[in-house]
Amino acid sequence: MGYTLECCVDSVESAIAAKKGGADRIELCSALVIGGLSPSQALYRKIREQVDIQIRVLLRPRFGDFCYTDFEQEILKEEIKSFVNLGADGIVIGAMKPDGTLNLEQMKEFIEEAKGMPVTLHRAFDMCQDPFVTLEEAKELGISTILTSGQKNTCVDGMELLKELVEKAQGETEILVGGGVDASVLPMLAEKTKAKAYHMSGKISMESEMRYRKQDVSMGIASVSEYEIWRTSEKRVREARKILDYL
Repeated sequence: MGYTLECCVDSVESAIAAKKGGADRIELCSALVIGGLSPSQALYRKIREQVDIQIRVLLRPRFGDFCYTDFEQEILKEEIKSFVNLGADGIVIGAMKPDGTLNLEQMKEFIEEAKGMPVTLHRAFDMCQDPFVTLEEAKELGISTILTSGQKNTCVDGMELLKELVEKAQGETEILVGGGVDASVLPMLAEKTKAKAYHMSGKISMESEMRYRKQDVSMGIASVSEYEIWRTSEKRVREARKILDYL
């Protein structure tokens, strides 16, 4: 069986670069600089016009943790319904309880709203107390994919757990390795973890085209420049694709 390469993108330009680089599918979000939020329907439609690979849509109503209020739960259900109607190829979502366990009640409602569409449990998994209990719960829920870095900041640091998760998943749930994936670490990750699916942004920093730059005014996070744009690099995706095709 070959390897799956998924690219996380938050712009049309990045989606096109991911496709040209050889990605099998896209995880579509907005605001990747803060870990990703739900994208607009307009962004989804525009990307669908430009690329013909699978698009799984990340749904996250705000920055921060994954412990959602009743209002946030209803917003997420409405978003799922919208993207089902738009023909998305899957959703990427996760919800937790205050005690660090998966919120099974909310997840069941999200899965029901997805109408049989593939569901990825995103890196909320990495914030759960017990990864093995959560894996078994994901299996029981019928979740198709778990995106994880092995409960570490990077997948390289999380390799031991990733290896165990792949073994325990037994092919029932796809373990999608993320968090620092690029061509340089793929051979080691593939050998150590035996995972068959990898998730990367392949992002590079680009200078804004703005020539006039207002000083002393920040539109968001003060430490992040308004004049730095992150985009997926076709070259970085292609390098990763070549490694996976060689393995």
